[in-house]
Amino acid sequence: MKSNLFISALFATVFSFAGCNSANANPKNKTKIEKPASAAATKIQVAILLDTSSSMEGLIDQAKSRLWNIVNTLTTLKYEGKTPDIEIALYEYGNSGLSEKSNYIRQITPLSTDLDLISEQLFALRTNGGNEYCGAVIQDATKELKWADENNSMKLIYIAGNEGFNQGKISYKEAISSALKNDIYVNTIFCGNKTEGINIFWKDGADRGKGKYFNIDANQSVEYIATPYDDEISKYDEKINKTYINYGAKGADKKMNQVMQDQNAKKVSKANYTDRAVSKSKAVYKNESWDLVDKTKDDAAALSKIRKEELPAELQGKSTEELQKIVAEKTKERETIQKEISVLAKKRQAYIDTEAKKTKKQDDLGNTINTSIVAFAKVKGYTVEK
Repeated sequence: MKSNLFISALFATVFSFAGCNSANANPKNKTKIEKPASAAATKIQVAILLDTSSSMEGLIDQAKSRLWNIVNTLTTLKYEGKTPDIEIALYEYGNSGLSEKSNYIRQITPLSTDLDLISEQLFALRTNGGNEYCGAVIQDATKELKWADENNSMKLIYIAGNEGFNQGKISYKEAISSALKNDIYVNTIFCGNKTEGINIFWKDGADRGKGKYFNIDANQSVEYIATPYDDEISKYDEKINKTYINYGAKGADKKMNQVMQDQNAKKVSKANYTDRAVSKSKAVYKNESWDLVDKTKDDAAALSKIRKEELPAELQGKSTEELQKIVAEKTKERETIQKEISVLAKKRQAYIDTEAKKTKKQDDLGNTINTSIVAFAKVKGYTVEK
């Protein structure tokens, strides 16, 4: 597996663009950052634009290896004790297998809370050829995605690649200007030498987007910190899957995909699989579109509306009262498992933080991300869950 520097850089920018540099920290700065008015209206929206040209296998592997780490870090942000809705979108660009008419760009997923879908599509990515038009993909993400209107929501674009930022007919300057008009901040991650990235306008893109510029070695190997808690958390993950009750036309397939994404995470590393298990204990991992337990949390009358044929065969002969009892039991079971994972996850993170301090590494995940989260949370009126 490849380096975690890409995701470390991504996280650092999520929480540092508004509060960690001197310009934004200056009270004289003209940009006013609104304090969230309501947790219910708060969203953290992240669009990740990945170069999938032939030289970017390492970048794709990094994204696969850190998806669940991204989710877990984002969930530490709270407002009024609640976790904002987290939506992630994926785009690929620079792939010669895509249409020239589309500028070799494809929206992989819209902004979505369906984290298993994000994982599924991420693992399906393949690299090919290369015509990388950064301005065009930024423009598409700005125009096509359903960005939140609320001032308290955080709207971010991250674009990663290794060719000239100014390629293509669509000006990156105009595309970024349009994004900023919608309060969408653009951050750039150049896969190569820092000076080279500056010379071919990646830093200029970040500066214009009021974001951060990073450069990484996309082909550096990942180093994971194994902990004494990984195996136990993994066992709980197997138990939590049994609390899901599928319904609807796509329910069975979605439940199967949940297991497939467990397997994908395992293929990356044990640590990545553990990160996914931790994510499944969080409020942001929700599947109300196919799981009865999540569905009934917000709609108590849901069971009376679902047709019997939409249920698994073993439940189709059950009365509404019997279904309510089954769902209640699974709800309680899941909540118990999630609490157990949460306790272990905190111990695991404390262990990782301690071990990370023992070695000096470039772009250290713990120190960089934790510092950025705290600084950003103060500016936006969030708190950080310990």
